[in-house]
Amino acid sequence: MAHPLPIPGRSFIGGEWHAREDFTSLNPANLSEVVGTFPAATPAEVSAAVEAARAAFPGWRRTSRILRAEAFDRLAQLIKRDTDALATLMARECGKNVTECRAEVVEGLHMVQYVFGTGRTGVYGEVVASEIAEKDAFTRRKPWGVVAVVTPWNFPFAVPLWMLGPSLLEGNTCVFKPSEETPAIALKLVELFAEAGFPAGTVNLVHGRGDVGEALVKNPGVNVVCFTGSYAVGERIQQVSATIPNRIVAAEMGGKNAVIVCDDARFDLAVNAGILSAFKTTGQRCVSASRIIVHESLVERYAKAFVDTAKRLQFGDPLDAKNFAGPLVNRKGVEKVLSYNALAKSEGVEVLLAPDGPPDAKGCFLTPFVYRTEAKPSLRVTHEEVFGPHVALIPFKTDEEAAAIYNDTEYGLSMAVITESYRRMRFFRDECEYGMGYVNLPSIGAEVHLPFGGVKKSGNGHPSAAALVEAVTHKTAWTVNHGTDIKMAQGLTTAIDGGPA
Repeated sequence: MAHPLPIPGRSFIGGEWHAREDFTSLNPANLSEVVGTFPAATPAEVSAAVEAARAAFPGWRRTSRILRAEAFDRLAQLIKRDTDALATLMARECGKNVTECRAEVVEGLHMVQYVFGTGRTGVYGEVVASEIAEKDAFTRRKPWGVVAVVTPWNFPFAVPLWMLGPSLLEGNTCVFKPSEETPAIALKLVELFAEAGFPAGTVNLVHGRGDVGEALVKNPGVNVVCFTGSYAVGERIQQVSATIPNRIVAAEMGGKNAVIVCDDARFDLAVNAGILSAFKTTGQRCVSASRIIVHESLVERYAKAFVDTAKRLQFGDPLDAKNFAGPLVNRKGVEKVLSYNALAKSEGVEVLLAPDGPPDAKGCFLTPFVYRTEAKPSLRVTHEEVFGPHVALIPFKTDEEAAAIYNDTEYGLSMAVITESYRRMRFFRDECEYGMGYVNLPSIGAEVHLPFGGVKKSGNGHPSAAALVEAVTHKTAWTVNHGTDIKMAQGLTTAIDGGPA
């Protein structure tokens, strides 16, 4: 079958499209297929995008919040119209199975619908009591200004909407810099924003690698940086931003997540939750579990069932809905996972399942690597993020030990516990360090109306999705005196000349 023609990539600055062929986007399932060719933004173009967003900000901020929300209603209808085409393009470009890609488009749609729905609610202010009867006191949320949206390749449609949606609804304008691995789906998303009638300059698109992101983050005209990706990049963003006044960073930076399987777990549910947590999206979710922490009374039985199930998983063409998952995103990802597989062997773990033969030469396919080990602080493979189909089975004796094993990493993003005991649910809820927790579910499966973020190296206290409003707006106090004279709080005198008030 002939490959589709490459997409002619474009940037979008101040309502104008700019085409150039600087780098290519490849299909990771078939590296001979070019998905599209795209322009890498120059420093001048990054500056122009920020300036365009800055120029559009006053008009967009002054637009009725309800009218801003109605633009998202138009966007929602366009996403519904193009769901299948968007899912197919995403599968070709990032390698996720098309069923997952369709689910991601729906998740992005849900974010847009959420934003539209909140447009008519008073989420951006409160009336509070005053000490003085004649005063009305308010807290109000105001937009910061220009938001830089820097997003990953593994969720190239939903994650941008988690950031663009709340930012734009609250009156900010945006410069969107997607991953260089998935510029085509980002282009299609911005084309939909333009078609939906968002004013010129409210959404700007620049493509490129790390140097483009660096230029964007260093620009003092950017008030907020919303980022999802690696800790190393997130740390760099926060370091640069610390020197810039009037700058907020909302960062989600990966995890070393785990599923805890208790001795009272429903066994089949526990196996399926582990499989989905470890291998959906080929283990390339920031919330993927690379550790399954299993009670010692179950670990032998669990290991056999888990490995038997993993052997049956089909990793293949992402456009074939029958496959469980597709390839890794690129050769670099394959090499990284293989290096951790080798490291695990060198660290003395018991290998239960390993990929057969050399890596696929045509694409970036890799099958599961499963091993068993006792919990050891010295093991790198059970402490460092791998980002692929690589998982450890770790036995535990007590709930306290399980929580300690879970917490013994520098990350704290997602966890799941499989148990029938409500007391255990509460124990792990309170004792584990995470941003998102699940009971009798996989460690994956976020919903847009909940916060998405973590603690320790996984996040900086500003979660994404619905909770992003806290980062892209700032609270102000507004007090109105309805009296005909001045009365001060705390009993402060109003006398001007030092005499009695």
